[in-house]
Amino acid sequence: MNIRPLLDALDLQEDAARALADDLRAQIDDLQTRLREAETHLEHLTITRKTLTGLADRLPAVTPELPEHPDYPRILAAFNHAAGPLRAKDVCEALGHELLPKNVEGTRAKLKRLVKLGILTEADTGNFRKQ
Repeated sequence: MNIRPLLDALDLQEDAARALADDLRAQIDDLQTRLREAETHLEHLTITRKTLTGLADRLPAVTPELPEHPDYPRILAAFNHAAGPLRAKDVCEALGHELLPKNVEGTRAKLKRLVKLGILTEADTGNFRKQ
């Protein structure tokens, strides 16, 4: 019996397996390089975040511009003198407006606008406080 054809077939399979192993090693090397680059980039981003966070504490707070209406500075003054949260009705009284529904609702709309500007917060429905 001639085993040469079997050995030739085995050689072909060994060559194919060796080529696959070499290709996989090259892919692993490439992936390891890419992983090191990604980890380095991640480290840089972490350092940048830490640096920016540290600097942000030193920056002065930027106060958004108030809408052009004479009530807004007076509303803020009412909150500066308040010990706790205020309701629209309380602010109406502080502004000297009559406690009519239209005045209370108009004041509530102004308070909501100050919430959107980030000047006030609404702790729970209808209770506003200065940030």
